[in-house]
Amino acid sequence: MTKIKFILVALVFLTLTNCKTEKNEYPLDKRYWDTTDYKDVILNLRFGYEDDEKKPTFDNPEQRIIVEKLTDEQNFKVVLKDKELGIKHRNAVATEFFERWKDMHQIYQATDRKDMYVYDIEMLAVWQYGLSLQLDYFKLGNEEILESADDPNSTRVKNVINSNIRTLIDNYVIYLDEINEEKAFSEKGKAKLADGIDKYFTQLIELYPDANYSGMKKKAELMLKKSESDKIKTSLTKLIELIDSKQKTETEE
Repeated sequence: MTKIKFILVALVFLTLTNCKTEKNEYPLDKRYWDTTDYKDVILNLRFGYEDDEKKPTFDNPEQRIIVEKLTDEQNFKVVLKDKELGIKHRNAVATEFFERWKDMHQIYQATDRKDMYVYDIEMLAVWQYGLSLQLDYFKLGNEEILESADDPNSTRVKNVINSNIRTLIDNYVIYLDEINEEKAFSEKGKAKLADGIDKYFTQLIELYPDANYSGMKKKAELMLKKSESDKIKTSLTKLIELIDSKQKTETEE
């Protein structure tokens, strides 16, 4: 039995190879992108543009479809949610998507001379794609562990499962680190950052209501004191209240 643990501390970098696609050649005719498509697209987006050349953005009518396809959760959900496919196969595909997502982080990280993010909306869309992916990724990994275990109810198996859930929660907490860079975001970016907290952190807590969120709560409380954005502060307040409500329910039970 192998423990799965993939905390996002250091991101993996793709190596530039001769397989790079020509600029602006994207598989837009495909309904869903697989991991091979992602590898080629990421190479192109990371290395196919000059430093002073604008990359595809949501506000570019001609190229927004590229970003929409890149961050479309259906690309992985169409496989990972398909119960007709085996758990081992789906888990393997989830792992490949997870590796591609880590590489995606490098596409839209640029800042300008005022230390503002050049592509804050796109960067956050990539982040939120990953938050969604991880919910399926860790769930499938734990399901495969349970399926392969001689005794799914053993203390050892339970410890591995709980450790993986803690890692997932830790990965989500890293998203809150972006609030430290709040001044680098546009107002639209701050709103999108807040939306990510509302949507995906709620999904996480609903999926694992009995998990320990004390570290996340502490981080949220610190960011609440630091943030100057009303939208972000509102989202953090709701997150803290949601954690408190789950803890209260657990205590009453």
